[in-house]
Amino acid sequence: MLIEKGNDPIGLALKSYLETDDDTPIQVDMDITDVDTLPPSYFFRSYDDCPALEQIALQQARGKVLDVGAGAGSHSLYLQEQGLDITAIDVSPHSVDVMHKRGLNNVLLINFYDLPASSFDTLLLLMNGIGLVQTLDGFDVFFSKAKTVLASEGQILLDSSDLIYMFEEDDGSYLIDLSDKYHGEVEFNLSYKDVQGEAFKWLYVSEELLQDAAEANGFDCEIIKQGPHYDYLAKLTVKKE
Repeated sequence: MLIEKGNDPIGLALKSYLETDDDTPIQVDMDITDVDTLPPSYFFRSYDDCPALEQIALQQARGKVLDVGAGAGSHSLYLQEQGLDITAIDVSPHSVDVMHKRGLNNVLLINFYDLPASSFDTLLLLMNGIGLVQTLDGFDVFFSKAKTVLASEGQILLDSSDLIYMFEEDDGSYLIDLSDKYHGEVEFNLSYKDVQGEAFKWLYVSEELLQDAAEANGFDCEIIKQGPHYDYLAKLTVKKE
């Protein structure tokens, strides 16, 4: 599902920053924590300013690359400059316009699940792009689709984090209602100035549950690097028959 232009807080923020340097923050309301903010400039960071896990992912990208949920296109621009064949996609029309204006050669306004069959060597889902599965139950559909757009020796590179730390008590225990939904299944409400986006579900997944989902769907999952705060970078490849 694509986002309508008048209902696109992130895209509007990126467009405004590109055109006027207006860094008015995006308001981020997540259902399990207090309201936070995110400056649009963060989406325009250079390779040197990227977190270590993102830098490693960019170094591991190879061949024909699909950047899923590319935003302002900073990762794609870096890979394009390195000579890779990069296609950037997003559901935000303003974000797609921003990427065109920044000089990306191949940009598509399309939902990942609507992509035609292809043969990408690398699927890149950074900044917790795997959240697009929305819930743990969404992995089956995601992996089924990934197989249709991956080359036979292709790879998926993604980063995510376990939100368990948000439920940690002073004594080191974790206060979680095991009868409720998985703690990494969250709902976001984003707004920018007077533009309010529609609420959407997003997933933050632990290493163990990602590996379980990959195994159940015929993928190998290697944790390439762990970050300092429950975050990690993973590489997934189709199991050999």
